[in-house]
Amino acid sequence: MKLLVGLGNPGVEYQHTPHNLGFLVIDRIASQCDVAVSNRHCKALTARARIGNEEVLLAKPQTYMNLSGMSVLELVRKYETDPQKDLLLIYDELDFPFGTVRIKERGTSAGHNGAQSVMDALASKEILRVRMGVAPDFPIKDGMSYLLSPFKKSQLAQVDELIDLGVNAVHAILNDGRSAAMNRFNRRVKPEGPERP
Repeated sequence: MKLLVGLGNPGVEYQHTPHNLGFLVIDRIASQCDVAVSNRHCKALTARARIGNEEVLLAKPQTYMNLSGMSVLELVRKYETDPQKDLLLIYDELDFPFGTVRIKERGTSAGHNGAQSVMDALASKEILRVRMGVAPDFPIKDGMSYLLSPFKKSQLAQVDELIDLGVNAVHAILNDGRSAAMNRFNRRVKPEGPERP
């Protein structure tokens, strides 16, 4: 079984904020699979689903972002999954431009507290991740305040596209393999303008 974990914060006040993109992707996948992420155990809301040939467990830790690792560790132990092979984390990334998605197999958390909590709990940096860029095209004074504030109306259409892109990245990993998915989603976008001879 594959364990798909979206990171975020529980509570209506955080529901439509950049820091909850992981939850929003899990909800979109659940909707497509016609399941409800409502089974409460291992400090998370979960649902079983099938994507292609893979049986998956969708999970949204309810511990708050900074303690996400507590829930993920319980889920890994309960379902006897191998974190390096079967775990996929989905979360926001303030270091990437809004609307971009990158897939990463290993390395540091780059300062993301939820990802760091999971790495600490599992004592490993070898965790597959879908990182979703949320850096806005307008100046912000306080990154954490921006991440925990609701999206602006002007961003909503782009947010919807980003959620779909995150879902597509998850499907690509499960259906085509992580290498093919990384080749597809980690390509550098060429700057617009005339090509040089």
